[in-house]
Amino acid sequence: MITELDIHLPLRKALKDEARRKAVAQKLGISPYRVQGMRLLKDSIDARRRPISRQLRFLVAVDEPLPEAPLPERHYAPLPESAKRVIIVGSGPGGLFAALRCLELGLRPIVLERGKDVSARRFDLRPINCDGYVVEDSNYCFGEGGAGTFSDGKLFTRATKRGPVMEVYETFVAHGASPDILTDAHPHIGSNKLPDIIKAMRGSILGAGGEVHFQSRVCALLRSLDGRRICGVRTADGHEYTGDAVILATGHSARDVYRMLHADGLLLERKPFAVGVRIEHPQALIDAAQYHLRRAEKRPEGLPAARYTLATKIADRGVHSFCMCPGGFIVPSATENDEVVVNGMSLSRRDSPFANSGFVVTVEPEDTDAYLAEHGVLSGIAYQKALEIATSQAGGGMQKAPAQRVQDFLAGQVSATLPETTYHPGITSWDLHALLPQSVSSRMLEGLRFFDTKLRGFAGQDALLIGCETRTSSPVRIPRDPATLQHPQLAHLFPCGEGAGYAGGIVSAALDGRRCAEAVDAALRA
Repeated sequence: MITELDIHLPLRKALKDEARRKAVAQKLGISPYRVQGMRLLKDSIDARRRPISRQLRFLVAVDEPLPEAPLPERHYAPLPESAKRVIIVGSGPGGLFAALRCLELGLRPIVLERGKDVSARRFDLRPINCDGYVVEDSNYCFGEGGAGTFSDGKLFTRATKRGPVMEVYETFVAHGASPDILTDAHPHIGSNKLPDIIKAMRGSILGAGGEVHFQSRVCALLRSLDGRRICGVRTADGHEYTGDAVILATGHSARDVYRMLHADGLLLERKPFAVGVRIEHPQALIDAAQYHLRRAEKRPEGLPAARYTLATKIADRGVHSFCMCPGGFIVPSATENDEVVVNGMSLSRRDSPFANSGFVVTVEPEDTDAYLAEHGVLSGIAYQKALEIATSQAGGGMQKAPAQRVQDFLAGQVSATLPETTYHPGITSWDLHALLPQSVSSRMLEGLRFFDTKLRGFAGQDALLIGCETRTSSPVRIPRDPATLQHPQLAHLFPCGEGAGYAGGIVSAALDGRRCAEAVDAALRA
């Protein structure tokens, strides 16, 4: 007999094979000797009460061997010369997974990336961190792998209805990710591990006959003679790439792409997004709150750095944590030199002594109406940009960020001193109420008080706010037909991923990339 079952074990026992086998046998009502094999399918931590336990799901073989499960592999057959060409603009998860799915479907992906390859991109992070200078086409947002490459590599998603999540995980493992992501309840890869995985994906694309071109910023669309179908793109250096379809997977920060589409007369839509700050705490505080520890008590061995998710609604707007990074760092994520934008990241070990998260408030399209007369459908981008420029000015330049202790924010006073932070360019004491729109800061204030009742110390003396977090998602949606996924005004243009408004993270963007590739295949076969 081979069956699946769940067991709960105290933390220390959960790491021991013998204890696992005994617990499985006891639940089945058999002798442990009859358990011939066990394979872990899911591993999650139950920290709702002490003692902390692990919930483990196993595939169990009784009285017969358990067949071996080989690690995921991906082999992409060489494309024939006659393979149809698909131009993919952007090499984030949407673009990369679209390219890999194209290979499986016998289509030739031509990937165009405005930034540099992931290895060269690393060197361009030093100027923004150490010199206060943004390399505008190669930074935390732009370059091979997209924004998620240097933003922790969180893979946990609730987008299970959007497609085969496990196939996305298996593709990562086939390209070098730890097999642990196949069983962890909240899998992540880490910003130190992702670059090699991204390079391996590029190797798969090139090895099968696809193309990848860096420092190739798209600045124009090429249309058929009747103007009703896209047939390629032109890059800033004047090169033209032609193909049978174009997948537009440019991410939420490629504002020039929205302006290009708008100038070309293509329909765009305003959509909600969120802005706020990064909130930073000592990781020990989060561990203590989530694992029910005394503040001085060390996190037990076998427990990862604790994480949290907080959300509520205040005056008809969502207030929530975003992209929480346990054991992480706050990083500068501006894409132009007149702005400051903050984001979070962590390495695979998640061993920084600090935790951070976005702490943001929903902005509805009507909240950006002050910019509507001048900027039209791009009013949300103008709203973001104005806040990013003001943030730079408040910080004092050189990518320094304005900051305020949470307790001072609640009291309405500028902080006399600021605690240690992981934000490398530096912080400047500032009144964040004066910086943020009142509709945002007032809800943040109420949200801090409420979340402090849910997570002990969230609004305590060790909590620090650093502004501003503005790139949670795109304020613009590029519409597409729900059945064909093509833009309603331009055949064979497939808006894709987070930048187009159809994803919100690595996995959902990857799933949307796969889906767009399949839609291209269907359109080209029609």
